[in-house]
Amino acid sequence: MTVNNGYLKVVPLENISLKGGLLGNKNRLVRKEVIPYLWKALNNQLPGTDPSNAIENIRIAAGEAEGEFIGMVFQDSDVAKWLEAVSYQLTTNPDQELERLADSVIALIEKAQQPDGYLNTYYIIKEPDKKWTNLAECHELYCAGHMMEAAVAYYQATGKRKLLDVMLSFADLIAEKFGTEENKINGYPGHQEIELALIKLYRITEDEKYRDLAKYFIDQRGKKPSYFKLEWEARGWTSHWPDQDKISELDYFQAHKPVQQQNAATGHAVRAMYMYSGMADLALETGDEILIQACQRLWDNVTRKKMYITGGIGSSGHLESFTVDYDLPNDTAYAETCAAIGLVFFAQRMFHLQPGAEYIDIMERALYNGVLSGISEDGQKFFYVNPLEVLPEVCENRNDHKHVKPTRQKWFGCACCPPNIARLLASIGEYIYSYNEESIYVNLYTESTVDVRIKGEDITIKQETDYPWKGKVNLKIVTNKEVEFTLVLRIPGWCRKAELEVNGGQIDISDLEDNGYIYIDKNWGNGDQVNLKISMPVEKVYSNPQIRENIGKVAIQRGPVVYCLEEADNGSNLASIYLPVDTELKPEFRDDFLGGVTTISGKAVKIDKDNWSTDLYSTENYQYRSIKITAVPYFAWNNRKNGEMLVWLNKMD
Repeated sequence: MTVNNGYLKVVPLENISLKGGLLGNKNRLVRKEVIPYLWKALNNQLPGTDPSNAIENIRIAAGEAEGEFIGMVFQDSDVAKWLEAVSYQLTTNPDQELERLADSVIALIEKAQQPDGYLNTYYIIKEPDKKWTNLAECHELYCAGHMMEAAVAYYQATGKRKLLDVMLSFADLIAEKFGTEENKINGYPGHQEIELALIKLYRITEDEKYRDLAKYFIDQRGKKPSYFKLEWEARGWTSHWPDQDKISELDYFQAHKPVQQQNAATGHAVRAMYMYSGMADLALETGDEILIQACQRLWDNVTRKKMYITGGIGSSGHLESFTVDYDLPNDTAYAETCAAIGLVFFAQRMFHLQPGAEYIDIMERALYNGVLSGISEDGQKFFYVNPLEVLPEVCENRNDHKHVKPTRQKWFGCACCPPNIARLLASIGEYIYSYNEESIYVNLYTESTVDVRIKGEDITIKQETDYPWKGKVNLKIVTNKEVEFTLVLRIPGWCRKAELEVNGGQIDISDLEDNGYIYIDKNWGNGDQVNLKISMPVEKVYSNPQIRENIGKVAIQRGPVVYCLEEADNGSNLASIYLPVDTELKPEFRDDFLGGVTTISGKAVKIDKDNWSTDLYSTENYQYRSIKITAVPYFAWNNRKNGEMLVWLNKMD
């Protein structure tokens, strides 16, 4: 097999500079607040929270401390994601003190690694004789994958090879242990992640062994007889998790059939997204059409039948999983933050496989809503679960709502989401632009600068915009020499009208648009400017009528941002509010509110509970009163005080 070089590529992070705007501010928040906060958490320095013990586990495994392993079996992955986030920040914002801190952690990791290359603190400390005996449940390969990603990122950021060499040694051991040969383990990970990590190792080393190992894990999954059932039998039918259901439903692991034959998203949503991302990565490298078609089928099923308006996925709190098509309840939505992050990963990879605005539209929806909702304005509180409707007293008293927290948490016993948000927002520059030898794609609109080499010439594009609050985008070309290339601009799927100017001249985009992008092919010179104006009215959005919970309801969206009502602005009993279809909704940017956001206000009506009798039921119809509503971006809810929240409002014709 050979690498397929015909696809678009990610612009390296060191070539991107974020200048401000919402994404730039969130990136800075990670650097200034989140990374130090996570470090405290990993070192058990957050009073009143479950101890992470993640750093101490590494110290124990390295022989520098004594004690028992504490935490989840996958606790190492939190350190790996922290290191990855640190790496991305060091790439764009060098910090000697932070680098020294990361180096000290990497030195511990190197010391904890066993002579044969094995690295997993749970098994080194707690069950050294049971390595590789519970792939389904115990996350060895998952933790390895996250640490591989951190190793690649740190090497790219600093040029230092220590962690990379540690993980190459571990990857070599895994390659020796796993395979179809009789003397090898014929298994694969219960929690996918290593697949996309191995592709990253392959890309940085060009050693085909790592790509082939990723291919093995993807191709082996779902074959008969089921490896997980054979493994479970070999363990004497015992499980690591006391409350884990018996592993009879292999679709939880996406292992019910070979991945090339899968048509619908099933099981644990995060595992699915990581697997689909790994499949797309492998397809990108090999050009495997069968794998590409499987990725497209799975993409279509997720985004057209199993995704919330916020980009959240995985509707069921039971096993954090997908259910059936169009089953998207609002008040019990699980929509794990990590799953939305995984959808961002999958979307970008699908775009690089076959460029089209659809993929970036979904990536943007997930990013601005399902991901950003997972972190508070101050960067020190987090949502694991992202519901679309919250009544705090119900969450606290109904067992089927227990997973829904009405307020962000300082930390979690299972803390995968906070460092995952950190690594995505720290690397957000990699999602803005793509390129090849002929073209530069502008995928996300945000205040930034990008440096790209096209046809042997260095080109800089300076992007100025207040997006997502305003739809005006200015792009300025900086180059020492005229260069002919295609500048490709996305017209978001929600946009009904766009206007384009090049060097002050109005351009008819109808002949330039294809698959959601405008293609501008010309000789670009120094100082050339492009102005794009994207119409961004407030819109009322309706759901597919097969989503039964949303029939007769309407949501509010402006640009890529989904809005919600909070009790803080609209009083209690939000479910009694009706939005007339002819109501004019007005946007207003408020620089001093929730970190600077656009709010939306308008007239609505509300059932007047004061005119209701004390009866629980009555033959008398409701009486309504006029009210003014204020909607805030969904990602910004619960940054003031606890209370009700609602995305889907009753519609009044």
